[in-house]
Amino acid sequence: MLTINSIKNGIVIDHIKAGNGMKIYNQLKLYEAEYTTALIMNAQSTKAGKKDIIKIENRIDIDLKILGLLDPNVTINVIENEVIKEKIALRLPDTVENVIICKNPRCITSVETYVPHIFHLVNEDKGEYRCKYCDEIHKIET
Repeated sequence: MLTINSIKNGIVIDHIKAGNGMKIYNQLKLYEAEYTTALIMNAQSTKAGKKDIIKIENRIDIDLKILGLLDPNVTINVIENEVIKEKIALRLPDTVENVIICKNPRCITSVETYVPHIFHLVNEDKGEYRCKYCDEIHKIET
């Protein structure tokens, strides 16, 4: 059996959908980290069957909007002295800017590169976002 020790101070990103761990690890650029990180894939989960977990032996700023967009079911555990000090449950963000790129060739963002790509959540259950400018719908796989 694989054993991963607890961390003294840092962050644990838990309940990541199995297979999404590498995407989140790369998005956070943890491959550049000079501190200990662990990506655990396909760990047993009573709720989901399998899950991924990321352990970071350091306190870092994480963009919760992007993380919520990548996997809204994630839980962030802030660890201090080997004890969970804070638990943050994520969800899909209401608005995202320059994360989703509008694919509509007639959208102003396709012509004017300085215009930010802004999307608003219109259906949380389906993971649907609408472009602020052209109303194009973009679906997030949750």
